[in-house]
Amino acid sequence: MTPLFARVTVAGVGLVGGSLAVAARAAGLVGEVIGYGRGEANLRLARERGLVDRVAREPAAAVAGADLIVLAVPVGASTALAEVFRPHARPGAILTDVGSVKAGVVEALEARWPERGLVVGAHPIAGGEVSGAGAARADLFRGRRCILTPTPATDREALARVRALWEGVGAVVEEMPAALHDEILARVSHLPHLAAYALVAAFGETRVAGRRVLDYAGSGYRDTTRIAASRPELWRDIALANRAALRGALVEFRAALDRLEGLVVAGDGDALEAAFAAAAALRRRLGGEQ
Repeated sequence: MTPLFARVTVAGVGLVGGSLAVAARAAGLVGEVIGYGRGEANLRLARERGLVDRVAREPAAAVAGADLIVLAVPVGASTALAEVFRPHARPGAILTDVGSVKAGVVEALEARWPERGLVVGAHPIAGGEVSGAGAARADLFRGRRCILTPTPATDREALARVRALWEGVGAVVEEMPAALHDEILARVSHLPHLAAYALVAAFGETRVAGRRVLDYAGSGYRDTTRIAASRPELWRDIALANRAALRGALVEFRAALDRLEGLVVAGDGDALEAAFAAAAALRRRLGGEQ
């Protein structure tokens, strides 16, 4: 069976990049996979775990002859990395990414790649607060949505090949405009991370009658704040890159908190229960429950 891509470079062999590499190899979608990154220990682990065939720390060696280059780095680093790779990429090489923000990132990548039509924005909605090659797994994308954000310039064959890659590793692929993607993800991904960070920061050093309140945190607090253990630099870049949409989401969230605060202050138990019941019903739908 001829692979979809003969040679793939994955820049950033962490949870997402490493999982894509090992899943694509297992499915026979790729020939050779080269892992690129700055961390020698992480690259060594990626090689030892069989996520990649070989590793490179120099841009020229990393992308030489690659049919596909995957940017699996924080969104703030994508543009600069594309510029570093550009002189060494072969003609016809497709450039894609896995970033959680699309509009500004894809526009910047198109402006810098030799053939702008060969830039295909992608965002697999899968991951977690763990990171590094040690966290990668082949089933990470199975049954999970992956959003592609083609632009008017996108080459249709390049788009079809990137779609086939994600479908081949088990993802459910959907296409939408980049700006729409960013508005949606601001509310269901980016804002929840800010809320988790804020909830930890609000009470992190709080003491009541000399007792540190976090010492009494149970499963509810731990579950709600789990994603606050995510990489700070990753979410810094995301928040800044999508700040317009994120600001709108913050306004909506603050209004919802204000409504609940008003009901608590008023002692309106019936209205408070109704609000909780409505939210609980929505949450059950999110989890596929009836």
